[in-house]
Amino acid sequence: MGYAQVRSVALSGVVGEVIVVEADVAPGLPSLVVSGLPDAALSEARDRIRAAVHNSGAPWPQQRITVNLLPAHIRKHGSGFDAAMALAVLAAGAGLPVGRLGDTVVLGELGLDGTVRPVRGVLPAVLAASRAGVGAAVVPLANVAEARLVPGMQVRAADSLGRIIGYLHGTEHLLDPPPEPSVPEPPPLDLADVLGQERGRRVIELAAAGRHHVAMFGPPGAGKTMLAHRLPGILPPLADEEAIEATALHSVAGTLPPGSALIRRPPLQSPHHTASVAALVGGGAGLARPGAISLAHNGVLFLDG
Repeated sequence: MGYAQVRSVALSGVVGEVIVVEADVAPGLPSLVVSGLPDAALSEARDRIRAAVHNSGAPWPQQRITVNLLPAHIRKHGSGFDAAMALAVLAAGAGLPVGRLGDTVVLGELGLDGTVRPVRGVLPAVLAASRAGVGAAVVPLANVAEARLVPGMQVRAADSLGRIIGYLHGTEHLLDPPPEPSVPEPPPLDLADVLGQERGRRVIELAAAGRHHVAMFGPPGAGKTMLAHRLPGILPPLADEEAIEATALHSVAGTLPPGSALIRRPPLQSPHHTASVAALVGGGAGLARPGAISLAHNGVLFLDG
């Protein structure tokens, strides 16, 4: 019999809240019950984490296991709680010492072989943990670059559940990969490339200076798209808070390239005129997937009719 808890983070849109994953192991028929408003992906974690624990060489408690996600009134979505749930179960039922995780949140999906796989929304999750006073995070190796964009957080990476277990036993180290070399962004489209179009250029410059909307009318080939695509190039770089907001949205959408830095250039979204409502405004069950309107936050949304 035993009780243990490990912390993780739940996302609602791009807003995160620290979640306590608590596990209780008691005598009874072997079973695993997950409570705390889990979605289908979380309910299926029962089978994923059992296989991951077995394939990591750790003993699975053959008792009645209850896992609860606190606060219980907040809906939990996605598979990012897998690693925290597995560690809490092992701590409660197999004596895994989780004291080293006292000031740490754990994020990551588990494969059946025990690998820790990347999840969407790591940046806003780690940012929420930092704002809640948490000082460290353990994230999947593929998400470590975006997690490190949060200032003041001590970020470590794990490629497998076995590595985290070994770290807690003091026999292994978590990964601390060096920062990946940043890939230079291609230069923005330059308004200087536009010949003529004095009135159009003037309108774009005024819109950039005053953050105004622009409606452009004219026959095909008049230069409307060319001018609109050069508007971000004359906007000022995003401030720190704006850059974190824009990057967090792309992290939740899963469009943030590996190893990328904060998005400092105002983003441009130019959806096709046949784009669906979901593609424009976003959608998704549980963990939201931002649409073009949200991905253009702090930047430019160009709607070409």
